[in-house]
Amino acid sequence: MRFRPCIDIHNGKVKQIVGSSLQDEGNAAKENFVSEYDGAAFARMYKDAGIQGGHIILLNPAGSEYYEEDCYQAELALTEYPGGLQIGGGINAENAGRFLDMGASHVIVTSYVFKNGEINYDNLEAIRRAVGKNHLVLDLSCRRCEDGYYIVTDRWQKFTKVKMTEGTLDMLAGYCDEYLIHAVDVEGKASGIETHIAELLGNWGRIPVTYAGGIASFEDLDKLKLLGRNRVDFTIGSALDIFGGHMRYQDVVRYPEQ
Repeated sequence: MRFRPCIDIHNGKVKQIVGSSLQDEGNAAKENFVSEYDGAAFARMYKDAGIQGGHIILLNPAGSEYYEEDCYQAELALTEYPGGLQIGGGINAENAGRFLDMGASHVIVTSYVFKNGEINYDNLEAIRRAVGKNHLVLDLSCRRCEDGYYIVTDRWQKFTKVKMTEGTLDMLAGYCDEYLIHAVDVEGKASGIETHIAELLGNWGRIPVTYAGGIASFEDLDKLKLLGRNRVDFTIGSALDIFGGHMRYQDVVRYPEQ
């Protein structure tokens, strides 16, 4: 179980938002925290703590008036900590090399692979060929429906027909190095973890997987550690004091060692 920090970028700023509030129209989102510091400052903090495998998420769509500003902040972070961070948001087979050249260790992909509600295997193969399996993270962020959790795309706004199951995890594991999974219904709400997702990931455990969403206390981390069988990595956003929350960053960094 490892701490994987985050740098979420929206409208050219490092910030924390309520995930389910994100809308492409008007580049809108409910904000929990907007930092006065740039991406390099957070990357430097993570580098100084020796934490690898954190992720940068570009929250504006490619083509947005803010997308290049997001990319600029990401480049500041990746230049500060080359090889120490992953990046996702608008990544495809054509532009993935740009972000690896900036210094990303991995690219994180969702919407390019899940098209029209289904897995697009042509795109999946294309991105794997473009960057190699060892540099690819699949983001299987999901939201709850009546009969379970389903993968969502386009910055968590669109449901797919792909259900989050051990079978889905098995099927896609051969294409990527890791999974990143946001429990979107609790993302940014600091309201506790999605226990069903945590238990599913803990029972599976074939490749590294990072859970994000709802962690608000060390009791939540204890629960994730138990349900995830001590093999599910975690990220914390809005609840961290560096993002305006109440959980001390230094204590979270030390937590996996306890």
